[in-house]
Amino acid sequence: MATHWTIDHVCGHQADKDLSHKAADERAGFARWLATRDCTACWQAARTTDTDDTATWIAGRRAAEQEAADTWAHQFDMQPLTGTDKAVQWATRCRHQLVTAAHTSLVIEGDLDEQAWQDIEQAARTIGRAGWWIDQRDADPTDLPELVAAATTADRPHENPF
Repeated sequence: MATHWTIDHVCGHQADKDLSHKAADERAGFARWLATRDCTACWQAARTTDTDDTATWIAGRRAAEQEAADTWAHQFDMQPLTGTDKAVQWATRCRHQLVTAAHTSLVIEGDLDEQAWQDIEQAARTIGRAGWWIDQRDADPTDLPELVAAATTADRPHENPF
């Protein structure tokens, strides 16, 4: 039974493969499967290009999210967050996503009245520690009232944020 196979890859390249590590009855099927894939060099080149494209896409997406979060924070008088620059940027996006999702879930889709929402928003406004918002990034938006009530004085660095 052959252990070395010549593979004609879909990218147009040809490669000799040692398939001795495969069981004899798996070699032909594996060789056919390899023929449906790019060769190693083309596969790596595509991944490098995709990584660069992905990184560019992510950077653009993060910039748009940051701009939306900063605009929202200014519009709703949210206090600046404290922490490292990286943490503050991340937490600003987390806060924006959680509070806006909570408003949608509790007020727009739910039965919470606007006055009760204002109380929740005011409590959220006083939480200035970036790490707190990052810790809540995966929280269910409907849990926001309980979460802001549970925040400690360490999470509220300023008695009057304005």
